[in-house]
Amino acid sequence: MSEKIVTVFGSSRPVAGDADYEEARALGKALAQSGFAACTGGYGGVMEAVSRGAKDAGGKTYGVTAEFFKRAANEFVDVEVRKKTWQERLFALIEMADGFVACKGGTGTLVELAVVWEMLNKSVMTEKPCVVFGEFWQPILDRVREVELGKHLKASRVWGEANGRLVHSAGNVEEAARFLFEKLKPGSMAAGK
Repeated sequence: MSEKIVTVFGSSRPVAGDADYEEARALGKALAQSGFAACTGGYGGVMEAVSRGAKDAGGKTYGVTAEFFKRAANEFVDVEVRKKTWQERLFALIEMADGFVACKGGTGTLVELAVVWEMLNKSVMTEKPCVVFGEFWQPILDRVREVELGKHLKASRVWGEANGRLVHSAGNVEEAARFLFEKLKPGSMAAGK
């Protein structure tokens, strides 16, 4: 299987020992054990934890950073991809990925999830599996789906979400890794870039 990259979005705030950090570290490890390279925004918090977990399991890590933030990548990043602006960084994170996981996060993570979801919804990019981790994002998914699948939906304006869930919810690390593996294993529809 050629290298498959999973981009993980999440908060920069958690530190080692925090539940969100340790869960993200376990996610990175599970992704690496499933044969994926982990890609993150390259800085601290969830990004560091995922990279660290992937390295713990012998996996490869990518960090997409931006001059805008004036910081270096975390020590667990193997390959740093440096962009000038945060917008270029966002689209590089998306373009490099074969699949996505959104962990708990703030406005930056919300933007990342929204852009991926919209690109899938409007078929701007080929089908790539997207997972939200835990229950944190579920209320947002539910509200957006009310609009996307609402009673005012016209046949001429049916987008991808109307044809099936574009964002999967995973209750735990193993479920998220298993979902991505099933979607990205050789022979699956999303396996080709």
